[in-house]
Amino acid sequence: MFNDVGGAMLEGLEKVRDEALETLKGVRDEAALETWRTRFLGRSSALMQSLKQLSSLGAEDRPKVGQTANEVKRALETALEERKIALNEQKVQRSLGEDSLDVTLPGRAVPWGRLHPITQTLRRIYAIFAEMGFQVYRSRDVETDEYNFQLLNIPRHHPARDMQDTFYIDDGTEESSVLLRTQTSPGQIHAMRESSVRDPKNPPPVRIILPGMCYRYEQVTARSEIQFTQVEGLAVGEHITFGDLKGTLSEFAKRFFNSEVRTRFRASHFPFTEPSAEMDIECFVCHGAGCPVCKQTGWLEILGSGMVHPTVLTNGGYDPERYSGFAFGMGPERLTMLRYRIEDIRYFWRNDLRFLEQFS
Repeated sequence: MFNDVGGAMLEGLEKVRDEALETLKGVRDEAALETWRTRFLGRSSALMQSLKQLSSLGAEDRPKVGQTANEVKRALETALEERKIALNEQKVQRSLGEDSLDVTLPGRAVPWGRLHPITQTLRRIYAIFAEMGFQVYRSRDVETDEYNFQLLNIPRHHPARDMQDTFYIDDGTEESSVLLRTQTSPGQIHAMRESSVRDPKNPPPVRIILPGMCYRYEQVTARSEIQFTQVEGLAVGEHITFGDLKGTLSEFAKRFFNSEVRTRFRASHFPFTEPSAEMDIECFVCHGAGCPVCKQTGWLEILGSGMVHPTVLTNGGYDPERYSGFAFGMGPERLTMLRYRIEDIRYFWRNDLRFLEQFS
């Protein structure tokens, strides 16, 4: 037998269930359904208050009242879900009846993404040099002054530094100053040291390309940016000659541009190579006759190169009396501009789909 309190609670729970289910029949939209849920299943609802009062019942009444309360709660939750599904179905049917829908129309095409033109150029460069036996080596964007300049035979106050206005993280006065690399050349020292440390007496040969972003504090124009990608190459071993350098880069030009391209090497100077040379290709617009694109020279510069300086070899852990090597560096932006006749380097960084969608 229940006492008066227990009996009253059971009777109240039955009334709540009957009222809730009857009220639910009149719900016609989602807003009214949410109001119903708050009224009959919310924290302040009579059902929830009954559950909170279970602890005040006697030991004999508590199990039966608790069981009934849970049954009422489950019944209301089930009814809520069923009503929600029914309302959604009614909404869909109304939409189909009110809106014109032609199911025979073709679907909207999903736009395809594209690789950035610089990414396409980089992958083309990777593939060409991979076929020649070069591996990709990636190094850090944030470097020290020592690796970015000093170990590459560019000591402090060297005139070559004036060509590379540098973003220093600190004041740039200490030997260990931190900076954003101005070139990917520091990776050459990292790669050689990692290789030579395995066997200092007989370090293995190195054949790598070093792609990455570089940063220089320059005026932004149609031909220069404060950030740009660069790909350098390094080959170190015994009996490597300047002829190996010329053969490698000439073959690269033929594979990248076309098999008929003409190339030439001009003497130049870089602190980290000796001797040094610039490499040109014949202008593809005037075919050597001279035009505004090639500045009437008939040639277009594509990269710099040279034999690795003995000081750089030594700093990398290689004996220059035994080992030699060549290095080169190119700008993928410039190669892309030449290949597609793009006139402004800033197009690569504006995220203008009218420009980017031209490259499939």
